[in-house]
Amino acid sequence: MLKIAVLVSGGGTNLQALLDAQRDGAISNGRIVLVISSKANAFALERARKAGVPTCVIARKDFPGNAEMTRAIVAKLQQVQIDLVVLAGFLHILTTEMVTAYPNRILNVHPSLIPAFCGAGYYGLKVHEAALAYGVKVTGATVHFVTEEPDGGPIILQKAVEIREGDTPEILQERVMEQAEWKLLPQAVSLFCTGKLSIDGRIVHILDR
Repeated sequence: MLKIAVLVSGGGTNLQALLDAQRDGAISNGRIVLVISSKANAFALERARKAGVPTCVIARKDFPGNAEMTRAIVAKLQQVQIDLVVLAGFLHILTTEMVTAYPNRILNVHPSLIPAFCGAGYYGLKVHEAALAYGVKVTGATVHFVTEEPDGGPIILQKAVEIREGDTPEILQERVMEQAEWKLLPQAVSLFCTGKLSIDGRIVHILDR
């Protein structure tokens, strides 16, 4: 059974999707044993406590830079002997220390079809604002491995979501979460924990075994 840590910064809707999947037996061979938040008042912490998952706050404001914060997170993960790290609405750029400590063992969910509307500066509502401003007819979500390039790691799963006439960024954000993010993230975590992901350069193969 692999030990999973989830990193959060806000409301924790993707964390809740993972907790629900775990409760329902949809995550095989893995269990969430730690939730780390970059904000002490993040509602995600309450979600974790209700599910009986230990929590920890490692706040960005307590460190002079992202590198120092990253090292503190890595130290906590290693202390708990974490096998898989999941970024679920974590709003800080983790520095090279994280990728070095957990190569191909960090997953992130992003609310667009990468490589569209991704990278530095694209997070939260900003992603959906950009999609609507560009006029694309389809958006979606992506789960990918984390590398040092923001949103640039190998893609594991993607799901398209239709953009509708009259959509606002808020409406689109909710639809992408409900139709894509909350489905893809637990699926990707389960695939990782059951050893069904194989990386060949930029290509992630899903093994049928």
